[in-house]
Amino acid sequence: MTPSNADHDVDVVLAGSMFFDMVLTGLSAPPSAGTEVWASGMGSSPGGVANLAVAASRLGLRTALASTFGDDAYGRWCWRVLEQHEHIDLSRSRCLEDWHTAVTVSIAEHGDRSMITHGHDSPLRADDLLADAVSSAAAFAELSGMTTVDENEEWWRRAAASGTRVFADVGWDSTGVWDPATLDPLDSCYAFTPNQVEAMAYTRTDSPLAAARILAERVPLVVVTCGADGALAIDAEAGVEAVVPPVPVTLLDATGAGDVFAASFVLGTLRSWPLEQRLAFSALCSALAVQQFGGSLAAPGWGDIADWWARTRAAGESDLVRRYGFLDDAVPAGTAGTAGIVRRADATFRWPDDVIETIPNPDRPLTAPPTRLEGNHGNE
Repeated sequence: MTPSNADHDVDVVLAGSMFFDMVLTGLSAPPSAGTEVWASGMGSSPGGVANLAVAASRLGLRTALASTFGDDAYGRWCWRVLEQHEHIDLSRSRCLEDWHTAVTVSIAEHGDRSMITHGHDSPLRADDLLADAVSSAAAFAELSGMTTVDENEEWWRRAAASGTRVFADVGWDSTGVWDPATLDPLDSCYAFTPNQVEAMAYTRTDSPLAAARILAERVPLVVVTCGADGALAIDAEAGVEAVVPPVPVTLLDATGAGDVFAASFVLGTLRSWPLEQRLAFSALCSALAVQQFGGSLAAPGWGDIADWWARTRAAGESDLVRRYGFLDDAVPAGTAGTAGIVRRADATFRWPDDVIETIPNPDRPLTAPPTRLEGNHGNE
């Protein structure tokens, strides 16, 4: 915790949809109709907004998540993993009866991924879960969920008014319209973190930098991720622009890499790091994440970062050593080689011991008892 965040209940609060993710890697061939394709690797993990929550918590940020979980095997497992193993505050989340957890199958191939998702809209809005304000230094919100409710009920607007720095993201527009009105909530946000395709589509520009400069007229801080080309950012208040190249790694699965980048950037912002250092740190963390499969559980902890830094210095890679020299002060003392320091988890769908105890009695409540909803809300 930094001194500036000591007066807040948490460092980061997030709201959004939670998914059970199954990631398949190493396909023998692209899937096609009427065929069966084997994958050499598979991982399961909490997904959706959980990618951000886990990435933030792994870096030591006190993280609160407001989301809905189905009262099924997927939802119960995700709840236990996030609360018991990732130490995420779920007091604002709810486990719902008669509503099933959304499921995404992610297929990683050729350096990218495609996804198939099944689920239903949650009967509870983020504003229902965050009706009472949470004192937080930063908040994540998705623009697509920031324009559909009464302005007086918007949790993120209340948070911004109380001094919380709101970091906004945006999802893929499957309609292809890329309506500029989607960006209207940026006027109340501190930062916007789109990828290059999203940034250029919404601004009708042909380069990430041109898009970022237009967006910087609407929000104090713009960060655009550019995949294999690294990332760029503009701090409009300070009048600073920064560009960093990617960290060279062998890519296995890009699922959740953007979320790891965003969470890492928030950490650097809350620590008041220079813009270029924040970008470089975020590029490193996302690079470490894509070397593993499993989405949220591939997010690096300080142990992984310390291990990479020790290997990089030992290898004498001068460019990386110069770029990441700030890690000497950033990495917690004594982290490298320490078993107790947070590192990535294996993305296997294993029942935690405390969940196994509940299996004979599926009605036994979780930490928060399932919320009963009237009628059928997507239960198959």
